[in-house]
Amino acid sequence: MSFNEIEYERTGSTAWVTLNRPERRNALSLAMLEELTRCFRDLGADAEVRVAILRAKGPAFSAGHDIGEMVGCGGAFHRRLFEACTALMETIQGIPQPVIAQVHGFCVGGGTDFALCSDLIACAEDCRIGYPPARVWGSPTTAMWVYRLGLERAKRVLLTGDALDGRTAVEWGLASLAVPADELDGAALALARRVAQLPANQLHMMKLLVNQAYEQMGLRVTQLIGTLLDGAARHTPEGLAFSRAALEDVRRAVAERDAPFGDYGQEPPD
Repeated sequence: MSFNEIEYERTGSTAWVTLNRPERRNALSLAMLEELTRCFRDLGADAEVRVAILRAKGPAFSAGHDIGEMVGCGGAFHRRLFEACTALMETIQGIPQPVIAQVHGFCVGGGTDFALCSDLIACAEDCRIGYPPARVWGSPTTAMWVYRLGLERAKRVLLTGDALDGRTAVEWGLASLAVPADELDGAALALARRVAQLPANQLHMMKLLVNQAYEQMGLRVTQLIGTLLDGAARHTPEGLAFSRAALEDVRRAVAERDAPFGDYGQEPPD
């Protein structure tokens, strides 16, 4: 498989899908979303793959959607972007192989969408996982926060836009493990190898069983509502003001949004 904004490799029964826009902190462009969907569909059909690890190059797992690409674009582009997001999330959840998200640095905004759609999360202790667009200009389209955290903790995250570090993510049940950043590669691989010891048919059945429970709890309807609210959030008075500010300077707009909270600073461009 040949790609421009991601990388793919397989060794034995383990596949690695690597986000490769480090200069943009792996912000999600439309091209990256489409490449990821194609990649996961192809590996999903590969009988040799038992488990996949989703990881990223550079200082961050993903800074969310590429705001610089989004602002100023018309409805047709946003519609195509939403469709690409939905296709990716459904593909990650639908392929038979378990997907482990290996999270380091910032994992925010749209970056959390496909991390939370993965089956397991292994993270660095000092990572930051959150949805700052909850403060203005966004709604999580996958709506996985409530399914993974429950009502109280999901509201704690989404009513503030605050982020969790790796230790808290494990404590709250969002992630399976948190280790020092320099141990993350080895820890994620060890987890993948443990998962891969199960027969492929058992892995498929166990993933299907758990996912089916969330389907019965209304996951698809909730995700549809999340997508509609995400679009609406861009057209509120505050959302339009953020768009105008981002057209002039994305980093400054993000920094001004987050300044009252004193947390993200100017790091993530989402």
